[in-house]
Amino acid sequence: MIILVALLVTIFVVDTFYAFAVIAIFLAAVTLASHVGVKTVLRGVRPLLFIIIFTFVLNVLFYTGDNILFEWGIIKISVEGIEKAVFIAIRLLLLVIATSLLTLTTSPMQITDGMESMFGPLKKIRVPVHEMAMMMSIAMRFIPTLIDETDRIMKAQTARGAEFDSGNIFKKAKGLIPLLVPLFVGAFKRADELALAMESRCYRGGEGRTRMKVLVMQKIDAGALAICGAMCVLLCIFL
Repeated sequence: MIILVALLVTIFVVDTFYAFAVIAIFLAAVTLASHVGVKTVLRGVRPLLFIIIFTFVLNVLFYTGDNILFEWGIIKISVEGIEKAVFIAIRLLLLVIATSLLTLTTSPMQITDGMESMFGPLKKIRVPVHEMAMMMSIAMRFIPTLIDETDRIMKAQTARGAEFDSGNIFKKAKGLIPLLVPLFVGAFKRADELALAMESRCYRGGEGRTRMKVLVMQKIDAGALAICGAMCVLLCIFL
């Protein structure tokens, strides 16, 4: 998680294509080492592809530069605008790929355990680190469940004549009401059942709790952190 934060900060700080090339090579090496597969990583880009393309088009059409290639009203396509659009598109792409690599190689429980361990010193100032990590792990755990329930409700509503894809944007928004109401009711009911189940098992927060698997910093972890940290520092200084 520290490496991911360092990479995200570096991607935002650097402003040259050479630095982006180095980061892209680094992410490609990490992808090969993780055995996740290039197709799997690129599949994570698909949900944000529209935002990347939309941002690219906006910068091409409306970014003002000195070397104008085409002009029509408020639309001005310039060399600088195209360079800016490509620059931002690459930056967004690297951000998504870097984040996807973490979620594809690390389970939600490992992420929450890592966050609790990393923010452990905050317990001394009465910050409920364990409870925050527990809430995050529960939220991640129930995302697939909510997605499945949404799909089930949509199919049930469609069988009863509901339309979610037809009409203008206002009609589509109005059509989501029969979907959102039962979804929220089911989510609150599931939350209440989970709270009762945790109380019946005598859950009282993180005070005095132990772990079956304790996170321990290994040499390979320190090596990966040192390599990535050195790369990020060098990129921010020289590129």
